[in-house]
Amino acid sequence: MPSWKRIRAAANWVNLSTPAGLALAAACRCPVRRGPDGLRLASGYRAPLPVAGAFTVGNVVFFRPRYERPEEHPVLLGHESRHASQYALCLGLPFIPLYFAAAAWSLLRTGDPASRNPFERSAGLAAGGYRERPARPVSAALRPALAARRGSGPGSAARIRSRSRRRG
Repeated sequence: MPSWKRIRAAANWVNLSTPAGLALAAACRCPVRRGPDGLRLASGYRAPLPVAGAFTVGNVVFFRPRYERPEEHPVLLGHESRHASQYALCLGLPFIPLYFAAAAWSLLRTGDPASRNPFERSAGLAAGGYRERPARPVSAALRPALAARRGSGPGSAARIRSRSRRRG
């Protein structure tokens, strides 16, 4: 194993992200075994969230039952390995809120939580099973929410006129 992957494994242990991943695996009753490059592979993850086929917490990579043998999916394993490196670079568990903020930004920009998420882009969109979607202007993404809040939209002028007649 390359020395930087040993350093990553140690960093993710010290920053508590790998212990958190092992605790999650125990809570979800996922058997854990050693994998390549200092990763731990937790198989049989069945909880509803996240919906992805695989996800990472520290150096622990969780796989849904359809990935019975993760080693047979080296591209996906490489993608998740890059997320383990991101945990180390973000000093562990702060990665989680940073990831969710990035996913929210991507969802706002593209309607998809991965396409403009810098963590997913850095790990490789295609390797993680994601399609890149085109960005849309933020104003276009916010328009439906703003219209609903203002009460504008189809029939809103009639509602406003009706309200003003009742008052007058």
